[in-house]
Amino acid sequence: MSNPTYEKFEPLRNAKLVLGYLTSMVDEKADNLPYWLVLPHKKPAEAAHCRVDDAELVGSWYEAIDAVRKMLKTEEGAPVQLSFYRHLMKSWGEHGLRFHEPYPWTHTNHSSFHEMGYILPALNRMLENNPGDQEPEKRASELVRGLRSLVIERKVRTFWSGDYEEKEPVYEFPNDVYLKDGGFDLSRHTGRGEQGIRNAIVLHSLVRRYEIAGDEVALDLAIGIANHLLGPSRYFNFKMEFFGHVHSAGWVASGLVRLGRITGSQRYIAAGKGIYDYIRSLSSSFGWVPEYAQWHPLHEEHCETCCIKDMIECANELILAGYEEYWEDMTLFARNQLVENQLKVSSYVVTDNTRPDGEGVSYREIDKRMIGGFTGGSLVNSISLSKFRSIAGCCVGMAPVALEMVWNRSVEFRDEMVLVNIPVDKETEEATVSMNYPDTGYISITPKRRCDVAVRAYDWMGQDLGGRINGITCVPSREGNLVVFRNVAAGDIVELEHPLETAVVKETVRGEEYSVSWRGCDVIDIFPRGEHLRLYQRNLHIPKYYPSAEDVHFTGAVNYGPTQQAQGKK
Repeated sequence: MSNPTYEKFEPLRNAKLVLGYLTSMVDEKADNLPYWLVLPHKKPAEAAHCRVDDAELVGSWYEAIDAVRKMLKTEEGAPVQLSFYRHLMKSWGEHGLRFHEPYPWTHTNHSSFHEMGYILPALNRMLENNPGDQEPEKRASELVRGLRSLVIERKVRTFWSGDYEEKEPVYEFPNDVYLKDGGFDLSRHTGRGEQGIRNAIVLHSLVRRYEIAGDEVALDLAIGIANHLLGPSRYFNFKMEFFGHVHSAGWVASGLVRLGRITGSQRYIAAGKGIYDYIRSLSSSFGWVPEYAQWHPLHEEHCETCCIKDMIECANELILAGYEEYWEDMTLFARNQLVENQLKVSSYVVTDNTRPDGEGVSYREIDKRMIGGFTGGSLVNSISLSKFRSIAGCCVGMAPVALEMVWNRSVEFRDEMVLVNIPVDKETEEATVSMNYPDTGYISITPKRRCDVAVRAYDWMGQDLGGRINGITCVPSREGNLVVFRNVAAGDIVELEHPLETAVVKETVRGEEYSVSWRGCDVIDIFPRGEHLRLYQRNLHIPKYYPSAEDVHFTGAVNYGPTQQAQGKK
């Protein structure tokens, strides 16, 4: 198992990288306020503040830093997480809505209902971490009740044939923004359109709020919003297809499935599954997910990392609802496109450390600070550095939540069984798990107590599965989708092995054909190769960065060594 040829899926490495981003891409002079906008292609590169930094980002980055710190079991980042907490506890206004501070870079102060979908999950996480913390409990309770007070409740259908009472709650918001000074002003809107779906991303966190606190108002609001979306909004057709923002629809889908699980209503689960399956039909087998559905021609679409998080989260909800086939997507999406969308190279970035930070812009060591960030728009085979949102603050907030979800579910212990759902190297209280993908098809599990051991079997493992305990060949039982070793003693080494060869599969993604090289569950190469930052170059013996002519044009030089420093440029 020495001298590996290919990169392994190592979620802790990805977590460590993004923790570095979350703790450095912040403004120390503003109590570690995040920078949403990072522009690596400018000369020199810069990070800049904008309104969203103190709107959705303080919520999503709180979740993100909490997620990776738990994965890493580290105190690193605790002061920055506390800063995000302080920001979240400020700027609350009427109807329990959160607004933002009047920074120089902000304009009309308003609360967006879409943004509350990022704020409530952070409050939920705070309460999960510390159930006795009264401040987030107060804010969450008031936010839920404020949102409920602002909806239009559709009670009667007045039609040409008569008046008909609505039998279930149907709620929608009158607008997508609420002005701090002025409330609802219907002459103003975000201009994004799709109010119904974008306002509804709070659905998943409303259900979680009910689970955490038994908040009946949150459950009522979730049901009313779901009924509006699936009824009079006419946002989805009978096949649950839609036109528009995939991130919002995917997040809503996970909320619908969770709502169905909690209420026992199969129709919500079916609706969420239908939305997921439609988005999946537009996506690749390895997790490239378009940012929009049917808005641009597919060949113009990019993959926003937020959408991958939504698909992983919804797949998890569907698994919990009994659809075990979605383990495949959860596994393939996480270990391929999710981690490929993370920035790991910055040798092309021009920095100028002589420029002082100020007026909401930072130039200091952008090349180092941007490592670990996630792109807001990748192509199938590359990350385009010149695209707006080549790195996106929203994606940096979402990707770690998906990483933590996959990490937590990869190895579980229940009913006196160590269960390996996703091949990964992981140490738990009950077992040590190691794997050798994508070099060889090999998994090793050493339990720390007498128990059963099971590995989830996938089609890509094939049929020739060999088992050993302490080097002695044995025949494990096949129980549904699990390969099970019964009554294993503490310290015994359980091994599962199968042949693994490189398979090149042609796949049409984004309207174009690609040759995708798979080794089991991992994509190791893809053709044609892309520009600027090539993805899926996972052979450890090949350089990871291939500059194109365009790279040379906008960076001024190509440098494979230390980052270029633009000295004294003004």
